[in-house]
Amino acid sequence: MIHDQGLADRLSALRTERFESEVFRATRVGADPTAPSISGGRWAPPPQGDPGVYVLYTSLERDGALAEVASFLAGLTPVPGPRAIKVTRLAVSTARTLRLARADLADFGIASGRYGERDYAQTQRIGAALAFLGFDGLIAPSARWDCDNLMIFTENHALAERLEPVAEEEIEWREWAREYGFPS
Repeated sequence: MIHDQGLADRLSALRTERFESEVFRATRVGADPTAPSISGGRWAPPPQGDPGVYVLYTSLERDGALAEVASFLAGLTPVPGPRAIKVTRLAVSTARTLRLARADLADFGIASGRYGERDYAQTQRIGAALAFLGFDGLIAPSARWDCDNLMIFTENHALAERLEPVAEEEIEWREWAREYGFPS
C-alpha cells in the first residue's frame, strides 16, 4: 500500500505513549479474543492483494466493547436473534501508542459529526499509515459509546508486551442492546 507522505509525516511527529492496563473485547462465543481482524475495519483497510493491516479492536470500557458488537449485529439484515456474546477482559501493554482525542479527528480529515458512520476511508488511511510507521497501538474515541478504544496493530506488537485474557463473561446481546437503547 502506498501511504500519503504528508499524513505519514504528521503522524510520525506526534508524541507516543506506553499503554499498560486492562481492556475489553467482545466476540462470538468460542472465538479467540486475542485474534485480530484480518478483513478490515474502521482503522484497517481490507487486504487488496497485500497482506493487509491486522488490528485487534478493544475498548477501555466493557460497555464500549459491547456497543461496537451490538451496533454491527443490529445493522445486519436480517438482524440476528438472541445469542450470547463473549466479553473478555484482557491485560495488555503497548510500547508505541498514539492517542487521538475527538478534537484531533478534524485535524486528520475526519468530520466529527460523521464519525459514527461506516465510511472508513480516512480512518483506514490513518490506521494503515500508523501500522507502516511501526506504531503498535492507537487510542481513539469510540464511535458507539462515550469512551476510548484501543486498537493494537498486531504485526507491530512485540512478544515482550502483554496480551493476556484475564476473565470472560457471556452476555445476551439483544438484552444488552435494548437496555442501552440500541436497535435490536
